[in-house]
Amino acid sequence: MRKEDLRIVYMGTPDFAVESLQALVENGYQVVGVVTMPDKPVGRHMSELQASPVKKYALSKNIPVLQPEKLKDEAFVEQLRSLRADLQIVVAFRMLPEVVWDMPRLGTFNLHASLLPQYRGAAPINWAVINGDAETGVTTFFLTHEIDTGKIILQKRTPIAETDNVGDVHDRLMQIGAGLVLETVDLILDDKVDAIPQEAFYASAAELKAAPKIFKDTCRIDWQQPGRKVYDFIRGLSPYPAAWTYLQPQEGKAQVLKLYTAEYLVEQHTLPVGTLRLTGKKTLDVAVRDGFIRLLTVQLAGKKQMAVADFLNGCKDIETYQVH
Repeated sequence: MRKEDLRIVYMGTPDFAVESLQALVENGYQVVGVVTMPDKPVGRHMSELQASPVKKYALSKNIPVLQPEKLKDEAFVEQLRSLRADLQIVVAFRMLPEVVWDMPRLGTFNLHASLLPQYRGAAPINWAVINGDAETGVTTFFLTHEIDTGKIILQKRTPIAETDNVGDVHDRLMQIGAGLVLETVDLILDDKVDAIPQEAFYASAAELKAAPKIFKDTCRIDWQQPGRKVYDFIRGLSPYPAAWTYLQPQEGKAQVLKLYTAEYLVEQHTLPVGTLRLTGKKTLDVAVRDGFIRLLTVQLAGKKQMAVADFLNGCKDIETYQVH
């Protein structure tokens, strides 16, 4: 079969998924339909509907778009079947029921932003950075019943620098992943896939790390952790959803302070954990057990994100505050 004759249905929602879809279209593959999340209510009164990035791109290329509320809905399943896909590709979407992933004759494969079997779950990029990993990557695998457990087709690795935040790694994996999707489709088209069960990778893994969904409470900083862990935690949640802490004045109500960029300073001291150290209205450090976390970019609740120097200009008696 020529690649122009291969009928592909693509499933995805966020920016991360656009890159792979664009790569398929620009390389001459026939994407006969896109499945994405329903438009999301936005705005002050939630009265406007916002299309997903994948939908916006698909419409710009005149690709039919399906937006089911429920993936088991009979009308949606019939619509999907009518597209007569030979292959389905999933990038950053939802868990699919068997009636959907088992539909095309060549199967359904997923692009996952980790080196499976590590970091199965919703937030693999965040957790790799939070855990201080020196390496991550992307994996393509065939879908099966249990989420993120299917046979591995291809993997590609990339280092994580000590200064990378999750946004940096996300953008790199987005590019690498698009290339891996193309390689995977070519292998499937040429009938050269030798998919490997994930169990074959267990022996080389000291432990399997999970990547559960991240909620607001997940993002609160534990200042009792070693400084390196606090630093990795901040960059693993930057720029989104952002690590946060309570900024507590001597009197009055604590405010939520989000932290976007920081440095870890290894330094001996006798200050209680959470004490703020101010140097000439230019730098602001938080004491941890084995040094300080120097805050560089922050955002106070209700305010804009700003450099610490600007933040300090608007704060009186900041040295009397604590974080917790």
